[in-house]
Amino acid sequence: MPTPTNFLISRTDSLGDVVLTLPVAAVLKQHFPNATIGFIGTPYTKAIVEACPHIDVFIDKADFLSGPVTLAGEKPQCLLHILPRADLAKRGKELQIPWRIGTTNRWFHWLTCNKLVKLSRSNSPLHEAQLNLKLLKPLGIRHDFTLPEIAQLVDMSRLPALPAPFAALLQADKFKLILHPKSRGSAREWAIEHYISLIKLLDTDKFQIFISGTANEQAALQPLFAAVGERVTDISGLMSLPEFIPFVAACDGLVACSTGPLHIAAALQKHALGIYPPMRPIHPGRWQPIGQHTHIFVLDKTCNDCRQDKAQCPCTQAIQPLALKQTLDKIYADFARQRGLTR
Repeated sequence: MPTPTNFLISRTDSLGDVVLTLPVAAVLKQHFPNATIGFIGTPYTKAIVEACPHIDVFIDKADFLSGPVTLAGEKPQCLLHILPRADLAKRGKELQIPWRIGTTNRWFHWLTCNKLVKLSRSNSPLHEAQLNLKLLKPLGIRHDFTLPEIAQLVDMSRLPALPAPFAALLQADKFKLILHPKSRGSAREWAIEHYISLIKLLDTDKFQIFISGTANEQAALQPLFAAVGERVTDISGLMSLPEFIPFVAACDGLVACSTGPLHIAAALQKHALGIYPPMRPIHPGRWQPIGQHTHIFVLDKTCNDCRQDKAQCPCTQAIQPLALKQTLDKIYADFARQRGLTR
């Protein structure tokens, strides 16, 4: 079977999942520099895909399922099912894509894929980004990537300009820190009270603090604004994702639990401070952000007490605001030194 000259990467779930799939495109470009790389995603994650310079074409999942598909005028030659989806696997076979790569632990891949990789995510000790790269084995790419190596591969540098009204919010002489308290229910969240305590601990002469979130999360953030509203700038619900990504790029750091904005910040090489539970498979060993400046806060233990109740996670709440404040003070010291600030 001839070596493919184009590739389709399929990952149709959430923001962080897509960010952790971008290194697959980077490795493909390294090994096949003249190949066209496409990415099957959803409108929700399109801005992330378009920010990656290694990806040439974004294809909406709905379009892939319903119509003809081409990459630089050619029919797709290789489809990588990074996220297994039965409908997409069936469609790939219907389109007669020559290389169809999937995992052995999905029964529908046995019927629709012709290149199978033995891979079990639920029981693996590897990080999600490492597991994604395992799907490249049928293409002769068998290197076991370390997390520092993957951090060099994450690239979201193809950014739109930050709209002027949002750029005007930024103070050049301060460390611009985004706090993103909510997660749309996808992660174990640090208590709003802890964010309030952290804000009170930070020196606002040094830190300019923004609170981000979706419009639907604004009601849950009101206790924070009632307590420390004069110390922060509320940007929740104001930006689309294509606006939020360059805003993060213009800031210096972000604090969040295991959620998409944390992964975006890390991929943009910002200081990404992540708060995690010590529970497999949602622990940082599997889902920590990948970047040059990541800082992980998790208890040194193994715990499954809150597996059935996402609203209660004592291990996450046991992480103290002072620990983050101390880390941020060290980060600020480097920031101030590099910029010649004397505060």
